[in-house]
Amino acid sequence: MPEWLRVVIVGVTQFIILVGLVGLIIPIFPGIIIIWLACLAYGVVTGFSTWGIVLFVLISILMLAGTTVDNILMGAGAHKGGASWLTVGIALLAGVAGTILLPPFGGFIAAPLGVLLLEWWRTKDLRKAWQALVGMAAGLGLSIFARLGIGALMMVLWWVWVVVG
Repeated sequence: MPEWLRVVIVGVTQFIILVGLVGLIIPIFPGIIIIWLACLAYGVVTGFSTWGIVLFVLISILMLAGTTVDNILMGAGAHKGGASWLTVGIALLAGVAGTILLPPFGGFIAAPLGVLLLEWWRTKDLRKAWQALVGMAAGLGLSIFARLGIGALMMVLWWVWVVVG
């Protein structure tokens, strides 16, 4: 492959990874998936060496972790705020259903609303329900930092892949 083409491929891939990384600040933006797809495209275009396969597997594991960390941290935050695990589970299902039925914002609305309403119904206390919602919001804030860290680590692994070939 000519050097100029290699530079263009690396530059385009880096740009797409940066778009994904910046997008991780927005909870509904699939930044982790975009980073992973950029790495996959890089491998398909340039070929998968032994190091490329190993590093892409690590990048894929991080992608799986990054796509679930927000649900885990938001659920843990809601539970820490007083929500029952049943409420957390139902709110998670409501979030998935909301995403499917009203993309892209449906899940972002349905899950918190589910926590608030279910906890209000369960405890008969709006303040306790609000505390659970605040806990969920705190978990969301933590998840943004976790996803940014995971996305940055994915990018670093891709850089290693570029260097070692």
